[in-house]
Amino acid sequence: MASKYASKLAESFNLSKYTIGFIVIAIISILPETFISINAAIQNVPAFGLATLFGSNISDLTLIFAILVAYSGHGIRIQSKILKNNVVYPIFLLVPIILGFDGNYTRLEGLTLIIIGAAFYYLAFKDGNHKSAIVDNPQNKSENTILFLLSMLVLLISSHFTVTSATALAYNLNISPILIGILIVGLGTTMPELLFSLKSVKKNDESLAIGDILGTVLADATIVVGLIAIINPFSFPQKIIYSTGIFMVVSSFLLFYFLNSQKYLSKKESFILFIFWLTYISIEIVLGT
Repeated sequence: MASKYASKLAESFNLSKYTIGFIVIAIISILPETFISINAAIQNVPAFGLATLFGSNISDLTLIFAILVAYSGHGIRIQSKILKNNVVYPIFLLVPIILGFDGNYTRLEGLTLIIIGAAFYYLAFKDGNHKSAIVDNPQNKSENTILFLLSMLVLLISSHFTVTSATALAYNLNISPILIGILIVGLGTTMPELLFSLKSVKKNDESLAIGDILGTVLADATIVVGLIAIINPFSFPQKIIYSTGIFMVVSSFLLFYFLNSQKYLSKKESFILFIFWLTYISIEIVLGT
């Protein structure tokens, strides 16, 4: 619902379709994991939020792309301009791994991550800020703003109960809350970008789907992690970096290797991404138990 009204709100402000897809929808897609992670930081379990973010990112870069290719029935094409604008994308994902290699995020490191993420989005906005001719309707603008804020409130409330319930579940099952964050909550928070991307692929607008997913992953790894660190500087088990973090970076390099090879993501390549995701899940279960 938040994505729907954010898109309408962006159109009412005469933002281009490029900006809506690559920036607005991507930012709105991160709201579930953002609120969950912020609530985790407030409730003094920030490592749960970090695990949720990294776990969600790996699912986005592998499983979600595999689902999109299967849904399309043939594969996904990508425009050369998108690849050109995102040539350093995997390098950006390395930054939170390097900063967190010691198992700790400080407020300064959090601020650094936010600046890096904001810089990426500024460049994306600068490249894609070509306004479309949309008639501005003040009534629609107000209505979409109110509905968007209400949908955000629903997300905020539900995120509080998600953290509380996930932590309780972990204790009842005698497993780490981090594993719950990586496997269950992290996978669940990919639903906004999955549903939006499926609709985009159905309309033969694969570039919009790809932009949403890539924008979501980058924001999670930089801006949202940075917010957690600023709210509550924290230490965490280093295996989150050594396993989940490394898998996140490797999956981004693997995805971009496939996308750059033929400007096309084939069924075979998507199957490899799916196997990569299964391998990651298996390793996390072994490490978590």
